[in-house]
Amino acid sequence: MKAAVEQLRARLAQQPPELIAHDDYDHLLPLGGLDAVKAAVLLPVILRAQGDPTLLFTRRTDTLARHSGQISFPGGRSEDHDPSPAQTALRETFEETGIAPGFITVAGYLGRYLTGTGFDIQPVVGLLTDGFALSPDPREVAEIFEVPLAFLCDPANRRRESRQIGERRREFYAFTYKNHEIWGATAAIVVDLAQRLSDITES
Repeated sequence: MKAAVEQLRARLAQQPPELIAHDDYDHLLPLGGLDAVKAAVLLPVILRAQGDPTLLFTRRTDTLARHSGQISFPGGRSEDHDPSPAQTALRETFEETGIAPGFITVAGYLGRYLTGTGFDIQPVVGLLTDGFALSPDPREVAEIFEVPLAFLCDPANRRRESRQIGERRREFYAFTYKNHEIWGATAAIVVDLAQRLSDITES
């Protein structure tokens, strides 16, 4: 497990990176993408002493104004008192899931992602140790579940889909795991992680 942790750290940025290009990049920047709302999400990687590594997700409640019912990572917009994207991700994770920051070790950062809804998301990869407890906020989180990293790293389990959103047809990655549909920005961030870690999960 120690070797896997060190390999993981080696493949992640150790400082928050600049905004990277992706499918919406060229479309959004002329519309003021550089003024997008700063946000951060935590990708909670669970490395247990027994069993394969998993990635933790949340399902948003159906009553939320934005992205209701969708699968996401714990996270949200940065507040003025957050000293870093990592602190935003840890704070939001605790508020949404009840996982205390003391159980999370920040391993590094993935590339930032600019969404079509005007958010500049910084994904933060965190390692969870055994012993954490879940206490989801019922106003925001309907369900918390885990997906094996090996499943997410297998290209056979991801697909490309398209959908008409407003006046523009969007293309995006999607995964289906049991009864969960993971798509959009969340799936794109998963693909970024999976492309870096595929051989780690196979070892």
